[in-house]
Amino acid sequence: MARNRRLILSTPSEVWSLLSDGHRYGEWVTGTQQILAVDPHWPQVGARLRVRVGAGPLVLEDTCVVRICEPERRLELEAKAEPFGAARIAMKLVPWGDGTLFVLDWHALRGPGIRMHGLPVDYLVEVRNGMMLTKLARIAVQEHDRALQRG
Repeated sequence: MARNRRLILSTPSEVWSLLSDGHRYGEWVTGTQQILAVDPHWPQVGARLRVRVGAGPLVLEDTCVVRICEPERRLELEAKAEPFGAARIAMKLVPWGDGTLFVLDWHALRGPGIRMHGLPVDYLVEVRNGMMLTKLARIAVQEHDRALQRG
């Protein structure tokens, strides 16, 4: 399992607005090349988000299914990328002063990722997820600052 934490200088509501817009997934999720489809009821439980992910010549279609949704508090997804199996992606938003402590847990559920679990794979996932949280934080803070300027 890989776990990342990041203090984001935006409110949980502002961070949630990014998580709850499936069309913006590619702005902050590292490796996303294209959003293929977003269920209109995203991020309600059962909603799906289809994306094309990859780096270099390795490109896959990935489907994320919402398993748990507690608006402005928690979002858990099951990401399926065949033939690599599936992973659980759990995101928790904790109010922290004027900001949000964002906790991201990732672990393999099925497929080869189960057998490759351990230090090298977990380290690579932590690095990728750290990059992802940096992007998410940057976007959330930019939008927070714009909202303050408007009003």
